[in-house]
Amino acid sequence: MADPKGFLKTTERELPARRPVSVRLMDWKEVYEQGDATQLKRQAGRCMDCGVPFCQQGCPLGNIIPEWNDLTWRDEGRQAIERLHVTNNFPEFTGRLCPAPCESACVLGISQPPVTIKQVEVSIIDQAFANGWVQPQPPGRLTGKTVAVVGSGPAGLAAAQQLTRAGHTVAVFERDDRIGGLLRYGIPDFKMEKKHLETRLGQMTAEGTRFRAGVTIGVDIAWDDLRARYDAVVVATGALVPRDLPIPGRDLPGVHFAMEYLVQQNRVGAGDTVDQQITAEGKHVVVLGGGDTGADCIGTAHRQGAASVTNLAIGRQPGTDRPEHQPWPLSPTLFEVSSAHEEGGNREYLVSTVEFLANESGEVRAIRVAETEFLDGRRVPKAGTEREIPADLVLLAMGFTGPESRELTDQLHVPVDGRSNVERDEKYQTSHEGVFVAGDAGRGQSLIVWAIAEGRAAAAAVDTFLEGETQLPAPVTPTDHAFAI
Repeated sequence: MADPKGFLKTTERELPARRPVSVRLMDWKEVYEQGDATQLKRQAGRCMDCGVPFCQQGCPLGNIIPEWNDLTWRDEGRQAIERLHVTNNFPEFTGRLCPAPCESACVLGISQPPVTIKQVEVSIIDQAFANGWVQPQPPGRLTGKTVAVVGSGPAGLAAAQQLTRAGHTVAVFERDDRIGGLLRYGIPDFKMEKKHLETRLGQMTAEGTRFRAGVTIGVDIAWDDLRARYDAVVVATGALVPRDLPIPGRDLPGVHFAMEYLVQQNRVGAGDTVDQQITAEGKHVVVLGGGDTGADCIGTAHRQGAASVTNLAIGRQPGTDRPEHQPWPLSPTLFEVSSAHEEGGNREYLVSTVEFLANESGEVRAIRVAETEFLDGRRVPKAGTEREIPADLVLLAMGFTGPESRELTDQLHVPVDGRSNVERDEKYQTSHEGVFVAGDAGRGQSLIVWAIAEGRAAAAAVDTFLEGETQLPAPVTPTDHAFAI
């Protein structure tokens, strides 16, 4: 194990400092300062190497966390990344973007703040890239079988890398002009700079994975034609249909879905020119939705120079301590202050949006809201509590309702379930033989770590379908859910 007395000598969590708000708002770089190796080693040494490592159970990938904590504490960085890569294709993504359910399940967290697992993880991969320890792993032989992966987000990339390494010829199709899905267009640069994505794509290209950007399956190539051309198809298109808010004034100029806004800023950050870009500069911005996407909008609006930023959530403010119905090792719903919230703005809870109001030019000028009350289990506006909040730009960040699956269902007659997700069996296969589904397209909106886990598991199912057996790991099944006891 790591330092046998580490959790006794160091009882507090230590994370790298965030750059000063006044400094980081002037650029789009990641918010954290360079980490301190001594601090990192001290934190890794807090790992208790429990007899039953609940952190591994809390992670859908089954990351062997105590082992790479121990290797980090021993300054064995090269061995640490080898152990980390056994279960996780892309720790540079999860280490920056995953909400770390492993930390909620950390046994040390029962009596002390949990181990800084996520920070140890990202430090391992950053050190590995810096030292040239991450090299292409091309297959030793080719099977002669071909696989098309549709969608280049974390699920699609994980499936593609696993299948390429198994010896299949893999082509990844992406409708956007660049590869990466939400990693490219959706995640702000201040959360993950795109150089990390480019580095990993370079490795995958060297391994033999082929990328086809700017191709919309179902339009440029019909789904049935794609299935005829390839021995298997993996659908990893995500769940990108946003949840709307059909109230009066919804169609006013200035009311947009969050992803419209975030994607445009990603394109500008990549050097593109975006005509009529949605920008927060000089505007009173209201973000509806209290999740990660809403926080991304808040941080983006601050960097664009918003006059004010208000974040509204319809529900109650979470508490700062574990609720009784979410005991350890479950991942609790807690009130958190992200880097974006730290940068300013106003957060309000129990606020229901009633109407978007227009100015004389017909553009949004304000929103009418009311206090939320709970009536027969429903959240409704409380009569007599209406008020107005100035708003020149309103961003809807209320989650997603499912995948954009119309062409898939029309052309391949693949059904969807009651939640609009593409149906698949316990082996990730749809009703159309040879067509598999991984990630949010089959699961619904979820965490990046679930997407990678499903991509890996679907790759094992595809390999078995093509070869009759597989050596690829399958960490999860489509029926697996978040940690439960």
